[in-house]
Amino acid sequence: AESDTNIAAMEKAIAALERGMAGGFLQTPTAKVLSKLAQSSQDIVVDADRQMLVAFLSGSSEYAPQSGQITGILKQMHETMSKNLAESTATEEAAIKDHEELMAAKSKEVE
Repeated sequence: AESDTNIAAMEKAIAALERGMAGGFLQTPTAKVLSKLAQSSQDIVVDADRQMLVAFLSGSSEYAPQSGQITGILKQMHETMSKNLAESTATEEAAIKDHEELMAAKSKEVE
């Protein structure tokens, strides 16, 4: 559920930035979700990009407006997180299927 929330937040951010609405977006709860995600996402995005994204999301004066670059970082994070979620979901579904097959086999043994 948390992954779905984070992916949805990135989709909203990308759409807002592509429409040129970066300033208004930074005031939303979605921006706060992305800021927390960016600060904790060492395995999703390289450090320099992460620092730039955090500076942008915090409205820092260290950030020079380059929303195209931020959009690119968000798209990369979105792609990585979507792929990771799909892989995790597939692994979980396979484990559930294996468990159900094992339980069916054990039930037959007992009968």
